[in-house]
Amino acid sequence: MIGDIVQTEQCQVKDPMDLFHSGQVVKICAPMVRYSKLAFRTLVRKYSCDLCYTPMIVAADFVRSAKARDSEFTTNKGDRPLIVQFAAKEAQVLCDAARIVCPFADGIDLNCGCPQRWAMSEGYGACLINKPELIRDMVRHVRNQIDNPGFSVSIKIRIHEDLKRTVDLCQKAEATGVSWITVHGRSVQERHQPVHYDAIKIIKQSMSIPVVANGDIKTLKDAENVHHLTGADGIMVARGLLANPAMFAGYEETPLECIQDWVDIALEHGTPFTCFHHHLMYMMERITSKQEKKVFNALSSTSAVLDYLSDHYGV
Repeated sequence: MIGDIVQTEQCQVKDPMDLFHSGQVVKICAPMVRYSKLAFRTLVRKYSCDLCYTPMIVAADFVRSAKARDSEFTTNKGDRPLIVQFAAKEAQVLCDAARIVCPFADGIDLNCGCPQRWAMSEGYGACLINKPELIRDMVRHVRNQIDNPGFSVSIKIRIHEDLKRTVDLCQKAEATGVSWITVHGRSVQERHQPVHYDAIKIIKQSMSIPVVANGDIKTLKDAENVHHLTGADGIMVARGLLANPAMFAGYEETPLECIQDWVDIALEHGTPFTCFHHHLMYMMERITSKQEKKVFNALSSTSAVLDYLSDHYGV
């Protein structure tokens, strides 16, 4: 985490709120466990991504353990604007985590949308959408204790079955001083059902702060359509960017130059083999045959992957 502190502090960064006031739809890389780490953020920023989130970090572990901080949060001077996403359920713990990352990031996001059983059983993630007072306390604490007025505090939510409850939650969050709200347009129970873009539109119409739409956006065309359907100020993408990190630059599928960029960036960052390989599997999904996938996915070393890419794609 500490490698580039000096340069990071000197780096003049745009306030993320300026992005939302630019008149353009803000293109955002979602928080993705294991995947939205520094090397991948570096890649998508080369291809028109405006704002990146870290993977979700459990704030209590982050505050308690230097080991957790070093493994969970790595950045450098080019990694801006950057939002650090935390899972938290106690206001002071979230504040302490925010204070640690404040010199190296542009804001924090409170995860109120993760539907995984482990997170909800611990009191994190999507169970918070039923605790608007707790969200209010956490946001208020961070607002009061972080001196930097440009430091954003946002939340990412799922929707309730009864949308009135979601609108009420969002309006309470806005009144507390949330910078923007990202809405994944599914309920906690829904996984692969169609995204309720109509719900995101209703939420957007009920708010005066920016709203970011999230869910099932696979191409730049999808992003434009969702913007028109919802009026959202930003579009957040997860799996669509894994499959095509150049998506926001308008590429229909991952171009070879992007694969080359990933190899260069991952090697430079010392990305562990499994992560390096998994990203390539996602990126090459649409451009390889079933047989090629079988061979490529079975490769077990960086050198084998580099040889394969060189032999088959001239990368």
